[in-house]
Amino acid sequence: MSEVNVDNRTVIKKTVKSGITFGSALAMVISYSTWHSVFWAIIHGLLSWAYVIYFVLRY
Repeated sequence: MSEVNVDNRTVIKKTVKSGITFGSALAMVISYSTWHSVFWAIIHGLLSWAYVIYFVLRY
């Protein structure tokens, strides 16, 4: 495998990881500001982008 392919995979992995992290944080903030519950914020944080998309479509 060439060095370019390895570098591209590393960039993709870091991008996906940061996207998942951002999605979780965004879901938790939306959830807490809507429901004022830490429990639901944690649950929605685990659901990540699924909850964010649900929230956008629903509200």
